[in-house]
Amino acid sequence: MDTRNSRYARSRARGAVKPVIYVILAIVAGLAIASWIFIIKPHEDLVSADAGGHPSTPVAASQQAAPPVNVEAMSINDLLSEARKAMNAQRVIAPAGNNAFEFYLKVLQKQPGNQTAADALRETFPFAASNVEQVINQRDFNEAEREIDLLAKVDPANYTLTILRSKLDAQRKTLDEEQQKQLDQQRQADLAAQKAASEKVAADKLAADKAAADKAAAAQAALLAQQAKAKQDEAAKERATATADTGAGTASAGGETRDPMPIASIRPRYPTSALRNGQEGWVDVQYTVNADGSVSNVSVVQAEPRHVFDSAAIEALRRAKFSPAMRDGVAVAAQQQKKIEFKLSNQQ
Repeated sequence: MDTRNSRYARSRARGAVKPVIYVILAIVAGLAIASWIFIIKPHEDLVSADAGGHPSTPVAASQQAAPPVNVEAMSINDLLSEARKAMNAQRVIAPAGNNAFEFYLKVLQKQPGNQTAADALRETFPFAASNVEQVINQRDFNEAEREIDLLAKVDPANYTLTILRSKLDAQRKTLDEEQQKQLDQQRQADLAAQKAASEKVAADKLAADKAAADKAAAAQAALLAQQAKAKQDEAAKERATATADTGAGTASAGGETRDPMPIASIRPRYPTSALRNGQEGWVDVQYTVNADGSVSNVSVVQAEPRHVFDSAAIEALRRAKFSPAMRDGVAVAAQQQKKIEFKLSNQQ
């Protein structure tokens, strides 16, 4: 009797346990389905996407260009649906106004305790951060700042944000340095071009000045040569004319040409004082023999001793008679110079 009661009690206990197990299994299954629908399925869709199967894969331009939607007018279910669509299209955090991050954040704004949106944001945070890093490497700094601000709304204390901001600052600094380097190179190129242009202008001016100077020098040399030739021609012409005139005059006149000649020896009187004192000397006299043979313009050029024999020499020349100078048979006046000596030996 006791054994039957014991078996019956155990059987009833087993019957009471089965409904509880079923309930627990049903709850677990429901949670699994919900996780599959709202979290796992979007992620698997991302992994199996044709564009590379990973949210960090660069998004195609057509997907990035998706137009923004009016999130304010959407319900929570609509926002979650749009978020899943965005995840499937790899619009994790871009473009602005039409990406999964903004949809999930709007869900949390409307329903702060929504676990689906919170879990999705936490799960997709690394993929979004990878997308931000790609945008930074592409140097789209404004877009990178916008995406970092979205990440900060999800987890402001996450160390990844510090790293991303550091990379953003470093890329900006690198870009500034590259731009400054390009500006410096362009400035140096401009300065070099200006210097080359200035040197070319200076060289051209120097060459032009030299060419002008050479041309002027050549013209001056040609002018001097022409003038010298003209003088030579004029001189030759004058010589030819003079020769012709001389030949013609000689041929026409045919007379004698000679200097004046004294008719008799010129014997001056020896001064008495000089004779008494035993002085000797000489006087260099200049005079003119006129066309009639007379003498005029007698003057002492030099004497030794002076003023002793001057008067005697002048008187002697005034008394002298000359045969006048002849030019082509015509008597003409001519000037002569003669040295008259006074010697005591000639007085004995």
